[in-house]
Amino acid sequence: MEIKKYWDEGISYREYLREAKELLANPKNEISEDFLEYYKLGVRRMERVEKQYSPEEKQVEELAQKKFRGKILIISEAWCGDASQIIPVISKFFEQYEIRITHRDQQPSLIDNFLTHGSKSIPIVIFLDDDLNVITSWGPRPEYGMELLAKHKENPDRYTSDDFHNDLQVYYSKNKGVDIIDEILAKI
Repeated sequence: MEIKKYWDEGISYREYLREAKELLANPKNEISEDFLEYYKLGVRRMERVEKQYSPEEKQVEELAQKKFRGKILIISEAWCGDASQIIPVISKFFEQYEIRITHRDQQPSLIDNFLTHGSKSIPIVIFLDDDLNVITSWGPRPEYGMELLAKHKENPDRYTSDDFHNDLQVYYSKNKGVDIIDEILAKI
């Protein structure tokens, strides 16, 4: 796996958000109206999370103790509901580090190395050393979100897709990024 190519072609969070807004202003013909709604929702969520998220001091201290000195590469797409809740948190918490985002749908071979139960779920957050070797990865959502998804898959008639998505977004709003950062700190 050649991470350097993806790192070199990666973009900043600001550029990622700008691209999503630009796509909304000038939609491409191949994007359906329904899919454009996902982009609109994603942009609104990212902007809201950016304004509301504030790193917890305890987590900032834990990061300092870990002495992580690498880089962060994220595989994502702006239409993804999980990504719109997670990427602003990671961007703000790890703002002193180099972070780049690569598009899953433009770079399909990278996500193939980070499948979640066989699927190309995003976002995937990859922690790299200074030589761009993979240290660890995290994603596509916190454990509680994975439990909600498992509950939906076990009985989709009783716990519908709508129930799952609603409960997941409520969880993200109430948790305010704490679980995301706790789980990542446990891995690095």
